[in-house]
Amino acid sequence: MAKDPIYLDNQATTPLAPEVFDVMVPWLRDNFGNPHSAHILGRKAAAAVEVAREQVGELLPKGGDLLFTGSATEAINLGFGASYAGQAAGRNKIIVLESEHAAVRDTALSYTKRGFTVEMHPVGSDGIVSLDQLSAAIDDKTAIVAAMLVNNEIGVIQPVEAITELAHRKGALMLCDVVQGYGRVAIPEHIDMAAISAHKIYGPKGIGALWVRDGIALPPLIHGGGQERGIRSGTLSPALCAGFGRAAALCQDRWDSDAAHIGALADKAMDCFADWTVNGSTSHRYVGNLNIRREGIDVARLMSDVRSVAFSAGSACASGSGRPSHVLAALGLEPAQIKSSIRLGFGRYNDLKDIEMASKFINEAVEAQLV
Repeated sequence: MAKDPIYLDNQATTPLAPEVFDVMVPWLRDNFGNPHSAHILGRKAAAAVEVAREQVGELLPKGGDLLFTGSATEAINLGFGASYAGQAAGRNKIIVLESEHAAVRDTALSYTKRGFTVEMHPVGSDGIVSLDQLSAAIDDKTAIVAAMLVNNEIGVIQPVEAITELAHRKGALMLCDVVQGYGRVAIPEHIDMAAISAHKIYGPKGIGALWVRDGIALPPLIHGGGQERGIRSGTLSPALCAGFGRAAALCQDRWDSDAAHIGALADKAMDCFADWTVNGSTSHRYVGNLNIRREGIDVARLMSDVRSVAFSAGSACASGSGRPSHVLAALGLEPAQIKSSIRLGFGRYNDLKDIEMASKFINEAVEAQLV
């Protein structure tokens, strides 16, 4: 039987934590009640959903509500609906950072068909937005500003709290994709909406959430039975909710130990890949995401040659499109540099041996290319 590869693609998804699996099993096997039913089985399931809602909310700002969704992508789509209230008041502009995830970029661009102007705002060569330039772009017509907390491809951390202040100064809302930061870095206190995903924090796939600050009106994205405060209809899965909640609670409990572990893995990787160049800021970043390039190599060939390591050439969501990374292009990298870049993602269940062996396999394959 073939041995599983060393898994270093934790930005794409994470392994399910054993504790999460254990808490989900009873809801998959025994407790089959509909959480929206009034009888005792339904009330039992509903109670589990609300416990999970509180657990996920513990790592988010106070003064808001958490709506469960099928994914972070759905949460982002739901959040952009807040633009309509602004449009009614003459705000018909949306600003999105050029380096945002496709779920944000493409959703924002869909609003050009709904009477909005969408501005893709540039970032610097380090992947960080200029606050002065962004301040000049945000005006009284701006309904929403969208900026990711931790970039999924290069790991840079945007100054989201400062961006939020700029948005609020002009009366705009702040939508933040915190998928890669939730459970790892502190969530900015004053954002208006935050999209999160369970499977990025060692939880199950198929569930995400949108945190919404009190007082923000959202039109329904999915119509039906009126579940989730009448905003997101559809029967919730108690198993997925319970798994999400347990994963969030583990992140809170293991906050310091996870950070120390990821830091040690990142330090080892920086040593092992010393001949590579880091893409994006080396100081304002989440160290569990290492996006690096080596001039003259073909990453497509490298990934084919190194089957013993699961790593990536960019976002998993865009990897099958054949398009070069828009994030690396936003940094000003040339096409050849983009094609020589890889992303390594370290997680809770990796160890130093994983880094040592993966770097050995990758670097040996690189040297074979460069001969």
